[in-house]
Amino acid sequence: MYFTDRGLEELERRRGDEEVTLAWLAEQLQAFVDTYPEFETPVERFATWLARLDDPED
Repeated sequence: MYFTDRGLEELERRRGDEEVTLAWLAEQLQAFVDTYPEFETPVERFATWLARLDDPED
């Protein structure tokens, strides 16, 4: 198990039944980057990856 798996498992356990919008998620990611600017690049890559999941061109 990777260290990050624990965080993902906690997220699923604590908030797995909630429904959120992608706008809400984008706001939370922006707040995270505002607080932890050193994570701007990985968050940007993750957001771009999510945005392009169904795009056959990418």
